[in-house]
Amino acid sequence: MKLPVTDQFLWDVFNAMSEAEDALRFLIHPPRSLRDVAIMVDSPVYQKYYKALHPKKFAWLVYYLKKNNFIKVKNLEGKKGITITKKGLSKVLEASFKIEDKKKRSDGKWIMLIFDMPKRHEKARKLLRSILENLGYKLLQHSVWVCPFDVLDKTEMLLQIHSLDQYIRIFLIEEL
Repeated sequence: MKLPVTDQFLWDVFNAMSEAEDALRFLIHPPRSLRDVAIMVDSPVYQKYYKALHPKKFAWLVYYLKKNNFIKVKNLEGKKGITITKKGLSKVLEASFKIEDKKKRSDGKWIMLIFDMPKRHEKARKLLRSILENLGYKLLQHSVWVCPFDVLDKTEMLLQIHSLDQYIRIFLIEEL
């Protein structure tokens, strides 16, 4: 599956950041200086897209990503740098789920996720449902989701990124 250029750009920025710093740790516990994890304008990722796209299209791409809060552009030590936001990381992970082949768990177990989230957190509930659907979970019963795929690590990562783990219990079950 071919990714849209916005998703591919975010994916490349994420990979470049991951090489410099653990991206998840960066988002949960930001470093004192963004200099070490930002993608600078002279980086290979930035140059790849700048050369591949017409400068106007590249400017539109960066504008679109900034406007939708997927990236932040900052001046760092006199140069511009791009950092990825929580929302951008979610988009990257969502794109990675689309292009990856979902493999069933080798042990034949299913992941069962149960949540109990207060009604006042309706936005978080919608976000959670979206995450679960993207990962391949199916609604079994109200607030009970199951999945035969090997997505436990990704589930836990997304729940931590969005601070949803306090409302959720995850189980591995033998059979449905």
